[in-house]
Amino acid sequence: MILKNYFLILLIFLGFSGYSQEELEASVEGNVDDLPVREYTLTLREEQVNKAGKPVMGMTVNGQIPGPTLDFNEGEYAIIYVKNEMSVESSIHWHGMLLPNFYDGVPYLSTPPIEPGKTLKYEFAIKQNGTYWYHSHTMLQEQSGVFGPIVIQPKEKTLEYDKEQVLVLSDWTNEKPRDVMRFLKRGTEWYNIRKGTATPLNQVIARGALGAQFDFWRQRMESADIADIYYPAFLINGEDKIEYPDFKPGEKVRMRIIDGSASTSFWMAFGGPDPLLVSADGKDVVPVKKNKIFIAVAETYDFIVTIPENGKLEFKIMAQDGSGTATAYLGQGPIVAAPDVTKPDKIGMMQQMAKMKMKMGAPALKFRPGKDERYEMKEKWGMQMDNNLQMEGMKEMDMMNMDKSNMKNMEMKKDKMDGMQMDMKKDSMQMDRSNMVGMDTEKDSKMNEASEMEDMNKTNPTAGREVMDEADGMQGMAMFSQYNYDYLKSPEKTSYDPDVPVTEILLNLTGNMQRYIWSMNGVPLSEADKIKIKGDEVTRITFNNLTMMHHPMHLHGHFFRVINENGEYSPLKHTVNVPPMQKVTIEFYGNEYGDWFFHCHILYHLVSGMARIVSYDTPRDPRLEEYPVSKLLDETDQYYSYGMIDAASHMTTLNLISSNIRNQFSFRGEYGWNKNMEVEAAYDRYLYDYLTVFGGINVENGMEDSLDEITTTAIAGVRYLTPYLFTLDVRMDSKLRPQISLSRAISIFPRTILFGVYEYQADFGWVDELPQGDNFKKEVTWSTGIEYFLSKNFSLMGSYDNRFGAGGGLSLRF
Repeated sequence: MILKNYFLILLIFLGFSGYSQEELEASVEGNVDDLPVREYTLTLREEQVNKAGKPVMGMTVNGQIPGPTLDFNEGEYAIIYVKNEMSVESSIHWHGMLLPNFYDGVPYLSTPPIEPGKTLKYEFAIKQNGTYWYHSHTMLQEQSGVFGPIVIQPKEKTLEYDKEQVLVLSDWTNEKPRDVMRFLKRGTEWYNIRKGTATPLNQVIARGALGAQFDFWRQRMESADIADIYYPAFLINGEDKIEYPDFKPGEKVRMRIIDGSASTSFWMAFGGPDPLLVSADGKDVVPVKKNKIFIAVAETYDFIVTIPENGKLEFKIMAQDGSGTATAYLGQGPIVAAPDVTKPDKIGMMQQMAKMKMKMGAPALKFRPGKDERYEMKEKWGMQMDNNLQMEGMKEMDMMNMDKSNMKNMEMKKDKMDGMQMDMKKDSMQMDRSNMVGMDTEKDSKMNEASEMEDMNKTNPTAGREVMDEADGMQGMAMFSQYNYDYLKSPEKTSYDPDVPVTEILLNLTGNMQRYIWSMNGVPLSEADKIKIKGDEVTRITFNNLTMMHHPMHLHGHFFRVINENGEYSPLKHTVNVPPMQKVTIEFYGNEYGDWFFHCHILYHLVSGMARIVSYDTPRDPRLEEYPVSKLLDETDQYYSYGMIDAASHMTTLNLISSNIRNQFSFRGEYGWNKNMEVEAAYDRYLYDYLTVFGGINVENGMEDSLDEITTTAIAGVRYLTPYLFTLDVRMDSKLRPQISLSRAISIFPRTILFGVYEYQADFGWVDELPQGDNFKKEVTWSTGIEYFLSKNFSLMGSYDNRFGAGGGLSLRF
C-alpha cells in the first residue's frame, strides 16, 4: 500500500514539471525554513490628488499612486506591515502570490480587515518569481489608488537583458467610486455618450444596421457594449505621458507591465522591432515576438525590448473601447512611434453578432437561485450559429487572410484541437464519477461536441491578424479570434497525470446591464453556495461567457492551466480573460486549504456579484471568529439610491429609487399646472431579471383645479421588461380597477432620448358605483417627450401630456 501511494505521488510530481517543488507544497505560516527576511511598511492615507485635471480625494500608498514597488528575491521571507491611517477599514491582497490562506488579504473571508488607525502584519515565504501586484480588496478602494507592483527576482537568471522597468497601467475617475457604481445601477447611457461610444438610432440607420438593432432590442440589449465607465484619464505609473530617458541605445530592457486598472483592459503596442514576450502572470513562457497584444484587467506581461539607436521607444496603450490612450517613452531622441490600434466598431459588431445568431439575455438573477440549471442555461443561450455557417465563415477568412502554408498550419491546429478534445473526453471517461460536481455525462458530451466546432475559430495568432481585423463581412469572427491565448506556451509541460482524479465544473458568466448585476450561472455571490473542491485532485472549470463583456477571472492563491492549442504545454496563469460569447477552460491541482476568493477582476462586476468562494471545506481559522463572511457577501448586495426631478412649465415630477439585488423601494410624485396631483410609493421584489411583483399605495386627487378630494388606494401588480425593452406594468387597486401601462425610451441622436408612456385604467363599478346607466368607465393618460443631455446630471426636456398639455424645462439626476 505504501509503495502504491509513493508511486502515485511520483506520477503526480512528474505531471507537475511546469511547477517548482515549492509551489507544489501547501503554504505554511511562519519562517519555518529560516529564510532571509525582507521587510516593508505600507501606509494607507486619504489625500487630495490630481490625476485628471481636477484635485479630488484619493487613497495613497506611502503617499503615492500607484504604491511603491515591493522588490523581493525568490527564497526570501516577506514581512509587510500595512498601516491604515484612513477613516475607513481597508485591506491588501497580494495578487498572484502563493501564500498561507490567512494572509491572502480578503477581509472577512481569509484575513481580518484593517480597521482605521490599526496596523496588520502580513508574512509569507517567497516561493516564486516574476511580476505581480498588490491592491485593496475592500469595496471600491482599488479605484481610488490602493494598488502597487511586486517584482520577485529568480534564484537563477535565465533571460538576457540589461535593465528593468515596471509599468503599472490604470484608469482614473474624478468621481467617487461609489457614485460611479450608483450611476451604473440606474442604467443610463451617459458614460457611453460622454466618451463617444454610444450608438444612437441615427447612426445605426446610417450604417444600415437597423435589423441588427432590432435583434438586440428583441433580446433586451441596447447595443454591443464594450466598457461600462467613462474615464477622463488612463495612466502609466500614474501619468498619461511619462518619460524614461536614462535608457541607452541598444540596451535590452525588461518591461514588467501590470494592468492595475479597476475596469479597463488595454491594447498595447510598441515602437521599433516587435518586442519579445517572455512572461505572463509571473510565469515564463516560450519567448515569442508580439507587438499588438491585449492585456486584461489584473494580468501581467513581461517583454524584452531593445532601445532604438535613433530615438526613444514609444509604448502606447489604448483602452479596449477606444476611449483613451496613455504613453511611455524609453530612451532619448525622436519618437520611434508605436503602431496605431484601430478603434472598435460597435455597430459593425452588432451586425456581425446578428449574422452569427447569438442568443443574448441569459438571466443574471434567476427565479430559483438554488436550482442547478447550468447546462440548460448553456444550451439555451450563447452562440447559436450552425456548423455549416461557421465552416463557411472560416473558409472565407482562410481564403482572405492566409497563404497555403498557413492553411496547412490551420489544418494541423484543427487536428491538434480535435485530438485534445478526444484526450479530454478520454480523461473524463476515466474520472471517478463520485467525485464530480454536478456532472451530467450526456449533457457534457453534447457540450464537448458543440465546442469542437467553436474551438476551430482560433486562428493562427501570427498570421493575417491585422488584415482580419478589417475583413469585410467577417469582422465578428476576427473580433473573437484575436482574444485567444494560443501565443502563450509554457517552456515545460504543465499537464497532470491522467491517474489524478478530475472534477469538472461549468460556470456560465451572466449579467444584466439595465440593473447592473453580474453573476455566475444566474446567481450572484450573495445567493450562491461555496464551490467545494478537494485536495490532491484536479479541478477543471469551463467558463461559458453569455454576456457582451470581457471577464478577467482571477483565482486567489493558485495558478491554473489555461487550456489552449499547446496542449501539455498550456500556460500557467492566475487570471484569464473570457471574451464575449466564448468558452475558456482552466484546470488546477488542489494543494492548499481554507476558503479562497474567485471572481471577475473588473471591480464593478465583482462588487455587483460576479464572484464565488472556492472552499477546501477545512475548518475556519479561529482568528476570524469575530469577522463573519456575511459581511463580504453584503458588499455585493448593498442598497444604492438615486433620483430624478423633471421641472417643466406644465408639470413637475419626482422619482426616487433605492434598491439592492432583489428588493426595490420607489417613490413617484407628479404635479400639474392644473393642480392635478398623483403620488405613489411601492415596494418591488425581483423574482427574475425582468419580472417583479409589487405592492404599495397611490394617492391622487379626483378633480382638476382642486386638491380637496384626495383618494388613497392600495395597489398590487407585476412589472415586466418585455422584449424590445418596453416596461409593462399590470396592476389592480383596492377599488378593483385594473390598469395597464407601457413605457419606453430610445436614444435617437447623440445626447438625445425620445421617451413615451401610455396608461389605461378601467373601472367596472365593482366597488364604487358608476353613474346610472354606465357599466364601464375608462381613463387613458399618455405622454411623450424628448430629452437632451447637457451633462451627467442635467438635461433639457420637453414633453406633451394629454392632461397637462405641452411644456419644457430641466431634468436633474442625483
